[in-house]
Amino acid sequence: MVEILKTSGTSLNIVQEYEKDCWINMVSPDEEDIKLISQSLKIPHDFLTSPLDIDERSRIEVDEKIVLVIIRTPHLDSEKPIQYTTVPLGIIYTENAIITVCSIKNDVLQAFANGKMRGWSTNKRSRFVLQIFSRTALVYLDYLKQINKFTSQVEDKLQRSMKNEELIDLLNFEKSLVYFTTSLRANELVMERLQRNELLKMYDEDKEILEDVITENKQAIEMANIYSNILSGMMDAFASVISNNLNVVMKFLTSITIILTLPVLVASIYGMNVKLPLQQWPHAFVFTMGCSLILSVLGSIIFIKRKWF
Repeated sequence: MVEILKTSGTSLNIVQEYEKDCWINMVSPDEEDIKLISQSLKIPHDFLTSPLDIDERSRIEVDEKIVLVIIRTPHLDSEKPIQYTTVPLGIIYTENAIITVCSIKNDVLQAFANGKMRGWSTNKRSRFVLQIFSRTALVYLDYLKQINKFTSQVEDKLQRSMKNEELIDLLNFEKSLVYFTTSLRANELVMERLQRNELLKMYDEDKEILEDVITENKQAIEMANIYSNILSGMMDAFASVISNNLNVVMKFLTSITIILTLPVLVASIYGMNVKLPLQQWPHAFVFTMGCSLILSVLGSIIFIKRKWF
């Protein structure tokens, strides 16, 4: 899908053909779309195809006056076991337009495409790129808070659990945090390179925005590291909790088995086909049942005092 957008005042409009100062949003484009944009705007073919590789790393490439910036953006897919992952987003900066390329509908760009972002314009291309960086960092922070919230919910379940499902959920969250941390660090290198080399035309205000974005990105890295360390320690602790919960249940079942064995023992003895004491006594059955009950009660008292239940 290829969508051409352009701001007019405070509104975002869809245009049918390429215009100056427009934003071309390419989502999982086919080869025909890639060739058309490449030939029309004189953009290297690999600039448009590289961001479609799901494993593409964050980096910057320059071809004359065209700059390709690839960053890793967060993505939420609730249908997959690992819900929080990262995907590459390509931002191509030219003299007349901004082109974004992504293999899926990007969570970061959706806020711009839906008109939810304020104070941005396709005319101010450098600032638009920086605002994409800023939005990326904010989405990372938002998803990190969600992961922390879900982790707390799983933690409550783990305290009463003897199964592995909750641990698997925590493992998936830990994988997400690893993806986030790695991507955030790579994005930081890209931003610092832009800050040093000034590959984009930036005014003083734009430079201040870039500094703020780098600060937000560092904050996201710190949060991801903190949550990852907490989660790692929590998984080790709750692995022991699950094992201990299972031991408690096994101990309880073993105690019940022993208590039930005492009356079975008495019944087994008096069920033998040999001469036994009191077998001619009319109250022998009541006596044996009373002995079984007394043994069970005494056994229960001993187990309770020793805290074996």
